[in-house]
Amino acid sequence: MTDLTALKYTAEHEWVALDGDVATVGITDYAAEQLGDVVYVDLPAVGATITAGQSCGEIESTKSVGDLYAPVTGEVVAVNDAVDADPSLVNADAFAAWLVRVRVDPAAVAALMDRDAYVALTGGDA
Repeated sequence: MTDLTALKYTAEHEWVALDGDVATVGITDYAAEQLGDVVYVDLPAVGATITAGQSCGEIESTKSVGDLYAPVTGEVVAVNDAVDADPSLVNADAFAAWLVRVRVDPAAVAALMDRDAYVALTGGDA
């Protein structure tokens, strides 16, 4: 089980877990619920540079297509091939189904919202 209190969050409904200088990024349960059944993900390539606040991929559901926004700037060092092969994993457990890992400046992650701020933003859901 992921320690949700240790994660950082964005207003675009991504979560970030920091391990050294590598940030693991996924979408929150709230985002997964709003999307509905996720049927396709388009993730950035390993080696790509993503920029905080900019679109770096897409998540398609039976309801809509939404952008995946980079919560931090850095180089993509891994993508979750399991989610790429089976996007429904996001709906099964959004906090286990990470999307990308990015080498970052740890200070950038520290500047993101904590869980309490994110819960306040969503009205009680994370």
